Amino acid sequence: QVQLVESGGGLVQAGGSLRLSCATSGSNLSFNEMGWYRQAPGKQREMVATKTTLMTNYADSVKGRFTISRDNAKNTVYLQMNSLKAEDTAVYYCYARRWSNTATYWGKGTQVTVSS
Repeated sequence: QVQLVESGGGLVQAGGSLRLSCATSGSNLSFNEMGWYRQAPGKQREMVATKTTLMTNYADSVKGRFTISRDNAKNTVYLQMNSLKAEDTAVYYCYARRWSNTATYWGKGTQVTVSS
């Protein structure tokens, strides 16, 4: 019943910016943890950024360029991506997690393509 829908992906030139959004539906309960993973062609899926009420983590490759934020009331998470590089090209996946029942939900992904 829980659905996550990403938006905001697209094509951008190197040095540009994009803002990804991930909206949840089908639940009135909050999530303990929300964040973003990405997967580039031929590479493993990697954590980009995660956020809880206590912790925020970023991949080393995006520190200083990406910022994760969330609206707890809406169970929505955002990823502001600045100074984009060609290496950021990937499908970006949103996730949400409840620790009480160890449930994790994933979005379908949104394509981010950075041209140089």
